[in-house]
Amino acid sequence: MSDEPVTTISGIGPATKTQFDRAGIHTALALRDMGADAAYLRLIETGTRPHFIGYYALHMALQGRPWNDCKGDEKKQFRERYDALLAGSSGFADSSFLRMLDEIGVIAVPK
Repeated sequence: MSDEPVTTISGIGPATKTQFDRAGIHTALALRDMGADAAYLRLIETGTRPHFIGYYALHMALQGRPWNDCKGDEKKQFRERYDALLAGSSGFADSSFLRMLDEIGVIAVPK
């Protein structure tokens, strides 16, 4: 059981598996133990382009829920966590992309 691939988690397909492989997360158990936030941060740090839907879809997958089940206040809370995760990640805290999002009012990047 401990060596089942990440694709045994419903909602994680071949394209996402490739991203997890690049990040060194090869098993469903490793992903579950790591948790969605830490795993998503590792994906970003190993070259996956950040995308809010991918972030909350990972949370939903680890909860055994379809990605489109995330709505309302829950989705707003995930958005706040996602923004904070990106703002605090070493690869993106000083990026021009985040500075641009801050300038146009999409997110607030901590100074």
